[in-house]
Amino acid sequence: MQLGDFTYHRPKSLPEALALSARLGAGAMYLAGGTEAIPEMKRGRERPEHLISLRDLPELRGIRETDGRLEIGAMTSHGEVADSPLVRRWAPVLAEAAGSVGSAQIRRQGTIGGNFCGAVPCADTPPAAVVSGATLRLLGPKGARETAAETFFLGPRQNALEIDEVLAAILVPPPPAGSGAAYERFGLRKGMAVAVAAVAARLVVDGGAVREARVALGAVAPVPLRAARAEAALTGGVADGETFARAATEAAAECRPISDIRGSIGYRRELVRVLTLRALLAAARRAEGSRA
Repeated sequence: MQLGDFTYHRPKSLPEALALSARLGAGAMYLAGGTEAIPEMKRGRERPEHLISLRDLPELRGIRETDGRLEIGAMTSHGEVADSPLVRRWAPVLAEAAGSVGSAQIRRQGTIGGNFCGAVPCADTPPAAVVSGATLRLLGPKGARETAAETFFLGPRQNALEIDEVLAAILVPPPPAGSGAAYERFGLRKGMAVAVAAVAARLVVDGGAVREARVALGAVAPVPLRAARAEAALTGGVADGETFARAATEAAAECRPISDIRGSIGYRRELVRVLTLRALLAAARRAEGSRA
């Protein structure tokens, strides 16, 4: 497998990158860490005429608190997200998910923005961002706009970016009082195996009852899937194993997996049930710990 011919551009500022994208049009593709884009080009799934590197743009890097939200630059590596004390304080489930991406080498090179823009169903960080209530800042020639993480994904390898836009940052609101979240995934081996199924969950627990619930499923639908029936089964119920088991059964019923070399539809549904139960139990423990 070889890369096709393309012209490589290395802009020194974000306005320069945006202008390049607007001028070059559909034949251009932004390049972040390259851990997904380069293999896709070698497989022939992507054939850009121009690659616009984002590596020299400090505006797209870093983790900071801004206007009451946690701002994670799209060019921030998975390793930086996983290790950041700020992320661990604001959205530990996102740090947990970032820490499960690929190998240590991939986490050093790959970026959280690339994980989103690739829009592959098995990506690890999107479900965690969805349950965290994250929004995405998109920049283009017309200015900035924001969209909810859960509406950014339109289908496998399809996202809501316009042709001349770039993902600039992931924005995470502060977690509600009494909340806890967890991320559970299953792969066929440790290391670089992609998720066969994954579940992110966040619970707000008050007086032993679930006041709010968010459950997002990964690798078992065309996009990160909010498990609405599971959330309904949780909300207002007692935060105990019986309630969580019912919700896990609902999540398994509403996922939309496919059969492939990694597992059958039935196998993935059972994985969703087990992983949802584990994620809910862990989220409930963390919610109680946050109150303590």
